[in-house]
Amino acid sequence: MSDQMGKSLQKKIVAINDLTGFGRCALTVAIPVISHMKIQCCPVPTSILSNHTGYSEYFFDDYTAKLPKYLAMWKKLDLKFEGIMSGFLGSKEQIDIVRAFIKQFQREETVVVIDPVMGDHGKIAGTYTEEMCMEMRKLVSCADIITPNLTEACKLTDTPYREKGWKRTELETMAEKLRAMGPEKIVITGIVQGEFIANYMYQDGEKPMMLRTHRVGCERCGTGDLFAAIIAADAVNGVSFATSVRKASLFVKKCMIKSMEFGIEEKNGVCFEEILHLLK
Repeated sequence: MSDQMGKSLQKKIVAINDLTGFGRCALTVAIPVISHMKIQCCPVPTSILSNHTGYSEYFFDDYTAKLPKYLAMWKKLDLKFEGIMSGFLGSKEQIDIVRAFIKQFQREETVVVIDPVMGDHGKIAGTYTEEMCMEMRKLVSCADIITPNLTEACKLTDTPYREKGWKRTELETMAEKLRAMGPEKIVITGIVQGEFIANYMYQDGEKPMMLRTHRVGCERCGTGDLFAAIIAADAVNGVSFATSVRKASLFVKKCMIKSMEFGIEEKNGVCFEEILHLLK
């Protein structure tokens, strides 16, 4: 029986991101991870790349002009989803398209997860204009859950960035500003604390928490996509936010360790495929 004739027992998540052939990031991470967590992953490719932009050269095909017709067909088919997640968006127009999609497809039971991929290490990506940063605030207002890194959280809240020395009270103030934009659950990732890396969790009605793990190896592309995919799948599956953040943090760390064991270059992300069976 089709979804149009009856309710499917399997849940579905829309994953809006670029499709990059080599480098293990964006949709090539989200699709297998969400599928492994027993949810159908329905991709919306915002662009097609041969390999990610961390390499010196790459093929790139912008999919913006095709998105309205792509999504209009989903509306015509009356498709319904339990989750919507978005990652890197390459233009103001794409951000506007995603906002419109959420408003059109979100139902009471639909969980919206926004990873506001804008930059890192205190620097905003070269493709991001100030106008796009302002538009990202509007997109964040549509979310139930957001997963900004420290740089993105600072940019969204007009907080001066620094790499180290953050007090919990400062992080709570920043999380409260993000909460005021709309999302009920917030995790600020990538907070450096000496030999540890921390994630700060904030949600309505709960005491804020700081989860720390030992830092391992060098930074790798795609770990934020991996983290966000786990958070989104768990949210749709009804897993508590604190449990999900712990799970995602520890699994990313395990993937980092395994990638070092396998000699995977940093640009090629983490070899999550080797231990995906450990993700429950």
